[in-house]
Amino acid sequence: MLQSLKTYTRDKVVSYLLNMATSSSDETLIKMTHLMEMIPKKEYYRDRIRWIRNLVQQKHPSIEFPRRILKELHPNQRDKWITNLAINHLLSGTNKRKEWADANGFYPPSTVVISVTMRCNLSCYGCYAGDYNKSLELTLDEIDGVLTQMKEMGIYFAVISGGEPFFMEGIFELFEKHSDMAFLVFTHGGLIDDTLVQRLIAVGNVMPAFSLEGYEQETDERRGAGHFKKVMNAMRLLRENGLSFCGSFTHSSKNTDIITDPAYIDFLLEQGVFALWLFSYVPVGREPDPALMPSPEQRDQLRRATIQFRASKPMLFVDFWNDGPMISGCLAAGRKYLHINASGDIEPCVFCHFAVDNIRRTSLKDALGSALFRKIREKQGEHDNLLRPCMLIDHPENGREFFESEGAYPTHAGAEEIFTGLADQMDHYSRSYGEIADQVWEDEFREHPAFNKKNGTRNG
Repeated sequence: MLQSLKTYTRDKVVSYLLNMATSSSDETLIKMTHLMEMIPKKEYYRDRIRWIRNLVQQKHPSIEFPRRILKELHPNQRDKWITNLAINHLLSGTNKRKEWADANGFYPPSTVVISVTMRCNLSCYGCYAGDYNKSLELTLDEIDGVLTQMKEMGIYFAVISGGEPFFMEGIFELFEKHSDMAFLVFTHGGLIDDTLVQRLIAVGNVMPAFSLEGYEQETDERRGAGHFKKVMNAMRLLRENGLSFCGSFTHSSKNTDIITDPAYIDFLLEQGVFALWLFSYVPVGREPDPALMPSPEQRDQLRRATIQFRASKPMLFVDFWNDGPMISGCLAAGRKYLHINASGDIEPCVFCHFAVDNIRRTSLKDALGSALFRKIREKQGEHDNLLRPCMLIDHPENGREFFESEGAYPTHAGAEEIFTGLADQMDHYSRSYGEIADQVWEDEFREHPAFNKKNGTRNG
């Protein structure tokens, strides 16, 4: 009876939210936050909702992002993302994840990245996945099994990667079957045409993220002549059909000045980009080259620029390395996410190419509880400076320790290079960036709850 009442209340809230979603006024946004606040049990999520409500009341520029979702999206995609991401995953999902944690002794991740296929018609230099065999591909049943296990834990958000995911036949059948989930699909964009756009409209629960390096010159240099125009055409098709999409940017030593230029962000906004995923180049995968890594100064330049963009641009920004203070450090090994490659290997992170488990012989639950993943999560809690979260480039001695753990194996030929041949260069990078990051942590993050960790105040 109690569970029925909870479900009834949640369903009524969803119904009210969808009815209200046709308006993007401040009054509507405030009412929506009050409704959303009724769903999660954890005070953390209720506090986040109240924080958003305060931003609306203050007319903060960042509120233009959710307003764009209500104003610009095709109704099917808008309703799916409100229901699947906001309600199923973020609000109801957190209650289910808490119950799972109480039963199993550790909290499940917020998402899982699944590389469904390694098929790809590009050969981008520095591709993190470039050394996996291109013939590798999970079966639809294997992916379906992973998605089912995720939902049992309360995870309704999946990231689909590759290779090029849209090469996989039957992928839309999975999107349709798991219509209660939200999917972010990283794609090079070259396969998007009118037919695929109509399929995206029909399912509603898929948001593409297009890979770019900058403007035409920078993108075509890495991805091949004419590719930038293909991405621009794909963005046009989605924009004209009211579909949301993201940009995905590999920050390297070559393109810092572009991504930190407000004019480039304005260019992306003109194309219709809703969110931007920022990844720093890490020397793993195809012909790893430390010279492509953004310098310590460039990495901090991006961090500072992102702070300014978040305060002024109607776009969501996710900076995979520099957001450590916001998310209490490294996400890997199931703390917030993990990666399943196209061989089924369960890796700590998309950039950590080693594993001890495989979905073909191990459940997600058992992999999350493995000695390796537990060891990584324990080590994550020992870092004093959350601007330096990464086991590969900030604490490379940790990465080497994990790679050499009993039972760990490289998931493709050459995966050990960052831990062996490049070890000295990773140590040098870590020390050089540490000189900058430690001073920034001291100067700018004194009020952060993790600042005085040695006195027991960290609560990550």
